[in-house]
Amino acid sequence: MTQLIFRKDNIGLGKRKQAVARVFLVPGEGKLIINKIPGNKYLQYNDTYLNSIWAPLKALKLEDQFNIIALVKGGGLTGQTEAIQLGIARQLCKINEQNRTILKPFGFLTRDSRIKERKKYGLRKARKAPQYSKR
Repeated sequence: MTQLIFRKDNIGLGKRKQAVARVFLVPGEGKLIINKIPGNKYLQYNDTYLNSIWAPLKALKLEDQFNIIALVKGGGLTGQTEAIQLGIARQLCKINEQNRTILKPFGFLTRDSRIKERKKYGLRKARKAPQYSKR
């Protein structure tokens, strides 16, 4: 594997919940590597996660032209998967500006801003209250 050049202009950054993914698209034959581990092993051979990651490339019919190298931290597998998907879509837009018009209707460029709500005092969770007792 060739040595990657880590520069800001060739990183696709994706975020979701607590997960942050830095994605590099390298010309290749369609391999997925997440945190130096083969992608299907990292994602526990879950087809839903794998299809979600490859969806932006499939929409552009480029799945066999790029290798995906992702460095992910934080969150769980679902959040990491969606963060990688956003990073790939952003990187594809940096490569070719016309890709934006194709990816935008699919929702691949939208950052899902929902995060966990903080716990409030006097409550068990963010909104769950202790059981009410009349007497």
